[in-house]
Amino acid sequence: MNLVILGFGYTSQHFEEDHALAFAQVTATVRDPARASELTRNDLTVLPFSSAPVGQRLREALLDADRLLISVPPGAEGDPALLALGDIIKAAPRLTHLVYLSTVGVYGDHGGAWIDEETPCLPSNDRSQWRLAAEEGWLGLGRESGRHVHVLRLSGIYGPGNNALVNLQRGTARRIIKPGQVFNRIHVADIGSAIMAGFSHTGCRVWNITDDEPAPPQDVVVYGARLLGIKPPPEIAFDTANMSPMARSFYAECKRVKNVAAKAGLGWHPLYPTYREALDALAAAGEGG
Repeated sequence: MNLVILGFGYTSQHFEEDHALAFAQVTATVRDPARASELTRNDLTVLPFSSAPVGQRLREALLDADRLLISVPPGAEGDPALLALGDIIKAAPRLTHLVYLSTVGVYGDHGGAWIDEETPCLPSNDRSQWRLAAEEGWLGLGRESGRHVHVLRLSGIYGPGNNALVNLQRGTARRIIKPGQVFNRIHVADIGSAIMAGFSHTGCRVWNITDDEPAPPQDVVVYGARLLGIKPPPEIAFDTANMSPMARSFYAECKRVKNVAAKAGLGWHPLYPTYREALDALAAAGEGG
């Protein structure tokens, strides 16, 4: 199988590292041509892509692809990958499965209630509205072209190099308190196993890929500090916290996201069902030390 990855960021890089042996050829894209050269190696071709015109090497890789992973953020004008590459993807003779990485942010705020894939989406900001439109675009491509398209709605992503232990070690962890606030999370390795499940599953649909336990963000910081044997940072009231507009927007939404459908339908089960198992493993690997 040949794989093309559109958008070679944190999540897709970890996916490639963990699952490269499942594919004969892997081609990925980044926006910066200099970074493309730095990342290319014998078993991985990284090509620059930002918008049309589409380069010949990327066109050829897509036409030879069996699987496609899309991890490109949409904008106000739409999904740049779908706009520039949609016709090529439809024409790819061997391509059968596409996985699009989205976000649980498309659900908006549900006041802390439990939600699943049948819950109405109430996106509360432009980013989430763009994501929801992109989801519909990729699912529509699947239905029109007879491809299997799976949209993975991801909760807060963390993993090696990007977690509470590292933030505590750097002194950037903050214990912000907003009563009643909870978030779901997902370890990057569990996203990888969900992508692989999507690559072998039929149909076109949406799945929540998230952990089993939505939890207050301050609890994660306290648990991480305990693992490192250090004192957690002081509590900061949300109303008085100095936060960026984007960070504050995350706290404007509260929901508890179910993953029952992905477990039953995709046969996917998280290796790290809560932040505790994940932070234990990360600490054992030397994170934050």
